[in-house]
Amino acid sequence: MKKHIPNTITCLNLFSGCIGVLMVLAGDYWVAFYCVLASGIFDFFDGMVARALHVKSDIGKELDSLADVISFGFLPGAVMFMLLKDATSHAYLPYLGFIITVFSALRLAKFNIDDRQTSDFIGVNTPMNTFFIISLPFLVSSYPTVLTNQYVLLAIVGISSALLVSEIKLFSMKLSSLSWAENKFKYLFLIFSVLFLVSLKFLAFPIILVSYILFSFIHFRQANPS
Repeated sequence: MKKHIPNTITCLNLFSGCIGVLMVLAGDYWVAFYCVLASGIFDFFDGMVARALHVKSDIGKELDSLADVISFGFLPGAVMFMLLKDATSHAYLPYLGFIITVFSALRLAKFNIDDRQTSDFIGVNTPMNTFFIISLPFLVSSYPTVLTNQYVLLAIVGISSALLVSEIKLFSMKLSSLSWAENKFKYLFLIFSVLFLVSLKFLAFPIILVSYILFSFIHFRQANPS
């Protein structure tokens, strides 16, 4: 039975993502956010459980990517579709929000065949991107003129999509040891992220994304000074 436990967790990721998409299309972003959070938790633990139980499998790897396409690909695309729909009267422009879905799928496919990404990431991972995108509807009240501007939203779609398939090297939060010396920038990123979330709430997510790129750059620059 234990070989089915990781895949069950992955399926919960997919199930949560499906509900999240429906909530986004219904305009209930709070429930959608909790669905993204749940999917993120399931996505983090399915691989960990598979390794702990020594039941890693090819089907588990494929199922994980398929689940992520919905939870961290279709869902953020749906968020951008809804934001663009509110920002423009153009009938077809909102569909450009799903460019994020396309590039999320490309990013996941690239990850599956890229042996450089066994311990770290090349390009922004889809869960991080999704948390950034799901924060945008909550920031509209704080920045109404910015986040209801169709050109700003399209720029976010373009930048987000480019980051997903970029060659930017980013660290994974999977730790090979608990050593401060080896992981200090990962620990600092985690501490700053928690502080940002507590003090800034949803405004923290764009800052966390930028901080992630910055801390990763410093981490790898120090690890490979040449």
